[in-house]
Amino acid sequence: MQHPLEASWLQHLAGEFEQPYMLELKKFLQAEKAAGSTVCPPDAEMFNAFDQTPLTDTRVVILGQDPYHGVGQAHGLCFSVPAGVAIPPSLNNIFKEIERDLGTQWPQHGTLTAWAQQGVLLLNSVLSVAAGRSASHKGQGWEQFTDRVIELVNRERCHVVFMLWGSYAQRKGAVIDRTRHCVLSAPHPSPLSAYRGFIGCGHFSAANAWLLQHGQQAIDWQLPSQPNVTA
Repeated sequence: MQHPLEASWLQHLAGEFEQPYMLELKKFLQAEKAAGSTVCPPDAEMFNAFDQTPLTDTRVVILGQDPYHGVGQAHGLCFSVPAGVAIPPSLNNIFKEIERDLGTQWPQHGTLTAWAQQGVLLLNSVLSVAAGRSASHKGQGWEQFTDRVIELVNRERCHVVFMLWGSYAQRKGAVIDRTRHCVLSAPHPSPLSAYRGFIGCGHFSAANAWLLQHGQQAIDWQLPSQPNVTA
């Protein structure tokens, strides 16, 4: 957990790293590694969402829950996987809805860096997991940190679109000021719930309509044919 935050985030969040909960989280992660666990994503990518999307550029927030727990799947952006990794089921359903909503072509990869670089903060509530053990770092302090992140975006930015998929994300987003921001809620894109209202939600066209209405550029949700991995 040594990777420094991007400057516009660090300006507001530096103090969090000295808080007791974060010091305990650091000890927990060290103990996990000492016990032989592989922690995902790698340390250098744990804060990738912040590196790719500075606070000053954040226009959309997509809130996930935990990183993928398969080795090599997580790279610090919620729902995203690195180049060459098979597209997970929830992300397949996200692509299905974008295709239905906007008529885009189905991408051949699941790397969402191109969205992040347009101002889409791809934020998981929990930023690490032990390989092979789903939700194993839940309740260790990350949720408090990412609550601060949501409060910060809510306070410092104007006219942001928050996409809250599933009851967990919707509870976490309860703090958002609906008079200043656009909050889009739907069931989670997981295969267990996608057909209960995620497919057909129209969030991607709605997000762009809101951004354009408030003098911002629309997001190009069509991913490039090759993953965009540059910072």
